[in-house]
Amino acid sequence: MRSFSVLMKPPARLLIVEDELALGKTLQRGLTEAGYLVDHASSAEDAGPRLASVHYNLMVLDLGLPGQDGIVFLRGLRQQGATLPVLILTARDDTEELIAGLDTGGDDYVIKPFAFRELLARIRALLRRPLSADGSMLAAGEITIDTSRRRSWRGRRELDLSPKELMILECLVRHAGVVVTRDMIGETVWGDDYKALSNIVDVFINHLRQKIDLIGQSSLIVTIRGEGYSLRADSTNRKEPGAV
Repeated sequence: MRSFSVLMKPPARLLIVEDELALGKTLQRGLTEAGYLVDHASSAEDAGPRLASVHYNLMVLDLGLPGQDGIVFLRGLRQQGATLPVLILTARDDTEELIAGLDTGGDDYVIKPFAFRELLARIRALLRRPLSADGSMLAAGEITIDTSRRRSWRGRRELDLSPKELMILECLVRHAGVVVTRDMIGETVWGDDYKALSNIVDVFINHLRQKIDLIGQSSLIVTIRGEGYSLRADSTNRKEPGAV
């Protein structure tokens, strides 16, 4: 009988940097049960040596750390050339901190309190995403954004977007393949000025579609009924359940 050896892809190794011990241990346990190799650090000072000695595929980083805060820690890592994806954890009322974290080099974010399945979806999306050499380029499906020069493209066609349209598109690209709620977009783009009962997000999404989609092209921004919007992570015409 002929024997076959199967090469299995090793599980991704994650580092959780979270000073709330109970939350950190809960995340470590849940992500381990989901099939990842997971370490937990309670501070930037604890996380630094771990990152220097272990190859991690992704870091989950709380911004409100004791000692060196998360933004300073992340900035230092990016300046040193670290390219691992970073998923930011932030409180709902810390909009400015969130924007600073993304500008510093964060790849995605989850707002506390959050559902564990949402965290898992964000992690899976980031682990699927190819790394940028300099950290300034974002790409998902047909969309590419140069975050340093504030330029964007669908395929080879450069898009003429307003600053807020570009912020919305960047938000969708960072969360490509998963649902982004209207409130998440509104709070990210307009901060404290966002009024949840207004239709401003829907209006800007319609403007964005008109600039991204040419006649004959499938729409890259999908409306998920009752939830929000999602950017197609590939260039196929497949629709997700509930998508229009």
